[in-house]
Amino acid sequence: DNVPGVDKVGPKTAVKWLLQYGSLDEVVAHAAEITGVVGENLRKALPWLPTARKLLSIKCDVPLPVGLEQLAPQPQNVDALTLLFEKLEFKSWLRELQERGTDAEGQGVGETGSFPQPSPLDPYGQRPASLGRPSEARHYETILTEPQLESWLARISAASLVSVDTETTSLDPLTAQLVGISLSVQGQQGAYIPVGHTYAGAPAQLSRDHVLATMKDWLENPRWRKVGQNLKYDKHIFANCGVLLGGVEHDTLLQSYVLESHRPHDMDDLAQRHLGMTTITYDDVTGKGANRISFEQVAIERATEYAAEDADITLQLHQVLYPQVEQDAKLLHIYRNIEMPVMEVLFTMERNGVLLDSRLLDQQSQELGIKMLALEQEVHLQAGQPFNLNSPKQLQEILFVRHQLPVKKKTPGGLPSTDEDVLQELALDHPLPKLILAYRSLSKLKSTYTDKLPRMVNARTGRVHTNYAQAVAVTGRLSSNEPNLQNIPVRTAEGRRIREAFIAPPGSVIVSADYSQIELRIMAHLSQDKGLLRAFAAGEDVHRHTASEIFGVESAVISSEQRRYAKVINFGLIYGMSAFGLASQLGIERSAAQQYMERYFLRYPGVKEYMERTRESARRLGYVETVFGRRLYLNDIAASNAARRQGSERAAINAPMQGTAADLIKLAMIAVQRWISESRMASRLIMQVHDELVLEVPDSEIDSVKNELPKLMNSVAALDVPLAVDVGVGPNWEKAH
Repeated sequence: DNVPGVDKVGPKTAVKWLLQYGSLDEVVAHAAEITGVVGENLRKALPWLPTARKLLSIKCDVPLPVGLEQLAPQPQNVDALTLLFEKLEFKSWLRELQERGTDAEGQGVGETGSFPQPSPLDPYGQRPASLGRPSEARHYETILTEPQLESWLARISAASLVSVDTETTSLDPLTAQLVGISLSVQGQQGAYIPVGHTYAGAPAQLSRDHVLATMKDWLENPRWRKVGQNLKYDKHIFANCGVLLGGVEHDTLLQSYVLESHRPHDMDDLAQRHLGMTTITYDDVTGKGANRISFEQVAIERATEYAAEDADITLQLHQVLYPQVEQDAKLLHIYRNIEMPVMEVLFTMERNGVLLDSRLLDQQSQELGIKMLALEQEVHLQAGQPFNLNSPKQLQEILFVRHQLPVKKKTPGGLPSTDEDVLQELALDHPLPKLILAYRSLSKLKSTYTDKLPRMVNARTGRVHTNYAQAVAVTGRLSSNEPNLQNIPVRTAEGRRIREAFIAPPGSVIVSADYSQIELRIMAHLSQDKGLLRAFAAGEDVHRHTASEIFGVESAVISSEQRRYAKVINFGLIYGMSAFGLASQLGIERSAAQQYMERYFLRYPGVKEYMERTRESARRLGYVETVFGRRLYLNDIAASNAARRQGSERAAINAPMQGTAADLIKLAMIAVQRWISESRMASRLIMQVHDELVLEVPDSEIDSVKNELPKLMNSVAALDVPLAVDVGVGPNWEKAH
């Protein structure tokens, strides 16, 4: 951990040397034979390597104050644990301790009166029906025979709603294999159908193919309604087996997200919060860390307890959560008409994937490596000595001790911070932090994208398949991961070049459709500011219009620099930026930034009134809403800490715009995918990035897609300003912009 080794020598080169020479000592002995930059770096590091080895060697001769026999587990000291859990706010563990009701001497804790029994309330003020894990009231069945399977098939076919869950070999939805299916039709009951447990001594199981063939009609038919927790994942698992799960009626993950976007949405947490129940966790059945086993190795008896409970708890959660969604017409609209339909679209997009030019990425990776090496040498020259740019401690030493730069912020440990915000502030006046930022930018591009993306290509499809998480961002925005395709930096030429590697196959093109200035249009709609409404209605360049208002000159003579200032101000105020933040963004005096803001609000009084009105409403309600009624909760809006409260106020202003933009792009996705499906087109939605949809379109459908996309995306909602969509076409994602 942070012990320097040989610069530019990673696992690949290290393994090569060790295989060639046999040991580190032999590598050192033959250091003179190793050529190139890595050879030079090795020779430079020779005086340091013995120290590094010593630091990384486990010391085995330390005198210990206790013997092994003294480390045996002792009886629980409930009083001590209670004090500790209360001090550290380990609420779940404290509740478990209280429920267990047994101290170290076997006495009931409740009987001793040492602390009161809990009486948790759910967020809506209702006492949960049950506490703890009432296993004695449950009945979970393991389905191992044909008659059992037929019996449960009849049972689920007669039920109005069935909870469905899958157990798998991994968490990767495109490669995971089915291990078992769990079902529940009423609370406290469930069944588990194991089809892929492979541990020694596992009982005979029904074959996966036979189970799926038997259940196929029920699984695929939309008239049999299903509920699950994150059913998009289960749809992928069934699709991997050639089954398209139909009748997806409800998802408790999305119900929770619509009700409480600011809270955790995993099933274990939901069960604790809404049912007052402690569930069996995945770690409970598979272990942790190096000792973790895959699910197919879990004993079937234990797997049944875990898997059937998941289906059971999911059904119970639905019975608690959905009535709360139904009580609010706006939330019901968000759930029914946005989140549930877009989940189906995301499933399709994830399976579509996107084609990559891996050879181009390899070439870019090499070029980035060369640029990083040149930057590193320049940094060392500016610093006056070589050091590890990736070591915060060494960077602290260089910046704040050797070069005496001002300390802008400290870490929790009290040391000078070298995070990006600090470096950006220092870079305004000093060349060294600017060079380090440039190095970090290239390093992130290389490690996160040009090096990593080719390794993430699915061997079966030849494409990269990201996962779009719906229930992460409190604003309603989608989150892309494994790989993250939404955060590719495009402000630099190197970042934009990465998008060149996202390509269309022969005979097709990439089409990009992007909402233009969507958050400013939403601001105009929400604030009802007459100046902004007029500018958008007239189809003006709103940044040029703002520059004209602020600088008091005609639009025709606005310079590119003045337009840039106006653009920063327009977007900065949306994000609740202060005069200090605006000054930093523009590189001007704070007083000048303050004047610009005052002129802006003088010209756009409706915006200022909207901001004041929103802050007051947020303080009163504890949340703000999007145009469509999505609630965005603000935990710190009434905080006594000024910084946290002001941060929450800024979020209150921005969240309705970000959230409305998120709702609009989701509605656009639904409309576009519906049009593609109903028209039986070969075009495919392949990515969603911020306010942009990316499609892969056959040459024969280009004109149709170019004409229809703007109509579809502009018609999903009626705001008091016109929506606008920019459409581009190209052989790759970058060229389509």
